[in-house]
Amino acid sequence: MYALAVNGSPRKGGNTETLLKEVLGELGNEGWETELIKVGGTDIRGCLACSACFKEKNNQCSQIKDAFNEIYAKMLKADAMILGSPVYFAAVGADLKALIERAGYVAFANNHAFAGKIGAAVVAVRRGGATHTFDTINHMYQMSQMIVPGSTYWNMGFGLRREEVTDDAEGMANMRQLGRAISWLGKAIQPALASYPKKGGAHE
Repeated sequence: MYALAVNGSPRKGGNTETLLKEVLGELGNEGWETELIKVGGTDIRGCLACSACFKEKNNQCSQIKDAFNEIYAKMLKADAMILGSPVYFAAVGADLKALIERAGYVAFANNHAFAGKIGAAVVAVRRGGATHTFDTINHMYQMSQMIVPGSTYWNMGFGLRREEVTDDAEGMANMRQLGRAISWLGKAIQPALASYPKKGGAHE
């Protein structure tokens, strides 16, 4: 099984990356194929609301000058996706938000292409805004008919300087438990995914 983690932070080696690697480490221990990619600090832009994805229905976005379609293809392949963001002005980072807008819409346009996949949100925060950021990511999962696993707390870690989040013992333990929960859930639902009910919604 394949898990994709997407780092929404522009900071190399930062707290968001550290948290995502902790989740992926547990999944790797469970025998999963894992990959960490970075969208933070790239030239990805938001949805243009052109609705070309609903016309073409080819699991592609009409914007082709950035890396979106390459990243989206990995999201389609993934059994589980973990989207991670720092908290900027009490909200999700702009680069990850752009990915969420476009990926959620293209998947919706293509017969709910993310339905039945596992989705987890991971948030790095200095002080406030983590719950709102966490909710923003989960909203895309929930409207995409994805399955969101729980852990020991909301999936957030506290820190400012690079890797300072490793001092948050509870947050790091939560990431490890999240990895184990994703692995268990993936193995449990894999036999039934072919029959997952994808129909429904305003654009059906």
